[in-house]
Amino acid sequence: MAVDLQALYPKLIHLMLDTVFVVDSENLIVFVSDGCEALLGYRADELTGTPITHYMHPEDLARTRASIVRVMNGRPHVDFRNRYVRKDGEIVHILWAAFWSEEVGARIGVARDVTALTQAEEELRFLAHHDPLTALTNRSLFNDGLDSALQDAQRHNSTLALLFLDVDDFKGINDVHGHAVGDRVLCVIARRLERCVRENDLVARMGGDEFTVLLTDIQQHADVCAKVAQILAVMAEPLGAEFGGVKMPSCSIGVAFYPVDGEDADTLLSHADGDMYRIKRQYLAAE
Repeated sequence: MAVDLQALYPKLIHLMLDTVFVVDSENLIVFVSDGCEALLGYRADELTGTPITHYMHPEDLARTRASIVRVMNGRPHVDFRNRYVRKDGEIVHILWAAFWSEEVGARIGVARDVTALTQAEEELRFLAHHDPLTALTNRSLFNDGLDSALQDAQRHNSTLALLFLDVDDFKGINDVHGHAVGDRVLCVIARRLERCVRENDLVARMGGDEFTVLLTDIQQHADVCAKVAQILAVMAEPLGAEFGGVKMPSCSIGVAFYPVDGEDADTLLSHADGDMYRIKRQYLAAE
């Protein structure tokens, strides 16, 4: 028995897990497959006759229009990503393959939901540059940021300060209360450091109980001294009741200034580290 393919094609299109859109030269949706309801939350009859641009994420509209022009000029776009706003207000990330059909007088696109994939990619990028425990910048990204800040300081003849912070007797917390509590204390320290800096400053966990803070565009050394005093005061605040009486450890902070204490990253880090250990020795001697 012969199969009527012409009658079968519409059913196949509606059976696809991806969504098929047909959009005219005025950006009006003239056809959309049933997959649209899973993708955007709208039924096909709700979308038909409406501008497809109405559903695009506003921040992606400009570059999406550029992709539309490309497609309408006869250049298929098979790897374009953008975001749409679902009927329920949620954001969906979409991967498109689209071409312009002269025969139909419309552009035809196939849309695939790649929200989960995009989120996984973003998480991997985040983990590559951030400390998994505290979510602070990690050593690698901090070094990149320090190099960039030094270049800016050299160009603009400005000053920056590098703080190197070490937690005093952190090993004692791990030994007495366990590493899980120690990890929670490190997270508290991370959040407190973030509270103390400006948006354009940089806080990082270098490893273990060592943290760095990069202060840019310093007007005078006294400002850095005041910042160190602020950090020490914030760090001295007691831990919450959820810590069950665990005492917040003190911190030792070393400081290095560009260009007085060094003109490159390694020299500044070494100077700040040495200054931190000098202060820590004073702390130990006073006990």
